[in-house]
Amino acid sequence: MKIGLCQINPTIGDFAGNVRKIAAAYAECRAQGADLVITPELSLCGYPPRDLIYRSKFVPRSLEWLAELATGVGEVPLLVGYVDTAPGGPGPRHINAAALLRQGRVEQRFQKCLLPTYDVFDEARYFQPAGEVGWFDHGGHRIGVTICEDIWTEEYLPARLYIHNPPRSLAEAGADVIVNLSASPFHAGKAVERLAMLGGVARGTGCPIVYCNAVGGNDQLVFDGHSLVVSAAGEPLARLGGFREEVRVVDLRSAAGADGADGSWSACEAEEIFHALVLGVRDYLGKCGFRSAVIGLSGGIDSALTAAVAAAALGPENVTGVTMPTVFSSEGSVSDSVALARNLGIACHEVPIQAIFETVKAQTRPLFGDRPEDVTEENMQSRIRGLILMSVSNKLGHLLLTTGNKSELAVGYCTIYGDMCGGLAVISDLPKTTVYAVSRWLNREREIIPWATIDKAPSAELRPDQKDQDSLPPYDILDAILERYVEEHWSTDEIVADGYDEDTVRWVARAVDLNEWKRQQAAPGIRVTTKAFGMGRRFPIAQRYADR
Repeated sequence: MKIGLCQINPTIGDFAGNVRKIAAAYAECRAQGADLVITPELSLCGYPPRDLIYRSKFVPRSLEWLAELATGVGEVPLLVGYVDTAPGGPGPRHINAAALLRQGRVEQRFQKCLLPTYDVFDEARYFQPAGEVGWFDHGGHRIGVTICEDIWTEEYLPARLYIHNPPRSLAEAGADVIVNLSASPFHAGKAVERLAMLGGVARGTGCPIVYCNAVGGNDQLVFDGHSLVVSAAGEPLARLGGFREEVRVVDLRSAAGADGADGSWSACEAEEIFHALVLGVRDYLGKCGFRSAVIGLSGGIDSALTAAVAAAALGPENVTGVTMPTVFSSEGSVSDSVALARNLGIACHEVPIQAIFETVKAQTRPLFGDRPEDVTEENMQSRIRGLILMSVSNKLGHLLLTTGNKSELAVGYCTIYGDMCGGLAVISDLPKTTVYAVSRWLNREREIIPWATIDKAPSAELRPDQKDQDSLPPYDILDAILERYVEEHWSTDEIVADGYDEDTVRWVARAVDLNEWKRQQAAPGIRVTTKAFGMGRRFPIAQRYADR
């Protein structure tokens, strides 16, 4: 049996555009001899639609476009993900569904069984779960249909979340093949994790698995593709590319490796993260109607990596850098920014802000009296830079990209309405140590980010001889503590017991807790770890809990 996989990049709510993509991919699969064609989860409307499905015409329009898509489908059936109206009963009014289209009509409908409500997922808010699994017979084969989470059975989740096991139920019902329509978001290492999971499900059910994943960026989430076909023995028969659209027809009778797959999967984490960021930036701007970006260049590694991602995503001609020195800026603040811009081929403009800074200090001195200068004046500089960058954004139509990393955002080492100004926080889910790792990977063949930028001690340059390590623990220690406290939810006592200095641990934990108010006002960031600040993390601002 030959199955076509349409690894496409839908845009949420763009029914016409998504239908064109699906129809084109279907035609390509049919031309290659496919017996069945499948698309990702909710490919007709894009994933996740979130509260758009409450709009009165969203689901009716989805059904109209489904009927329109069906008119172009012949005897080769097409499985397409879409939102349908629930049949009734308690709970939400909609279902996460897949339609089997054949000979110009909707022949059969399938419903998602397992609805995730953890991390970035909130599907029980919108959908009713199916009471039973579904399948259809085609070409002498019984094909079981699952949608994304349905295939993530309890063996492969961090906790036992469900009492149903859809793949096992389908195998018991006599399925010869299990297909999965997926919109599975990326985090570093996810592709390897999926390969192991699908192999285990295949071996456990005795069925080949055909897994078609979405690709593209939607707000904070990046979908990486990496669609897979595995044999009943759990061996990969085919593996589609990552971070790009691809259409492939796979013959399930092929031996392992016949379609370019093999039993191994070597992935460089830094490379994966860079490609995820590029895709996330390209789609965020493109799907929001922007064509260009502006970035504040400090001569530091964070703004350098942000600029490199933007240049790769948008083309260097569509990226503008602005460097804004004061008397506290080192010589490298400007020269390294200019060198970076030259290496990337982007524009770079210098706008000194010392005179503006002096004017603001003079105008506020009557209010401040004889109080000495402190962090207030440091933040003034950052906010002046934010004002200039937002002005460039307004005047020239560029989207301002913020440059803060996850380590800084975690402990509040950033200025609200200053360096946090912007429309997208490109590297806000990259710990500082990962920023260095990705930057070094980027320079693996030639210098893109100046080595002087990578090698020098990081500094905000807001006061004389300032270094980040004057205010923060060393980044390798800080990031290790943050991984345990933010991503793994360890208590401070558990982190101390793991060998970290008690005063340092308690300072980090307190800084994380006190700065929730900043993070909830931050620009959306691109998720690349298992726990990003944003839609997958929900902590109150006004609270007094402390686990110490």
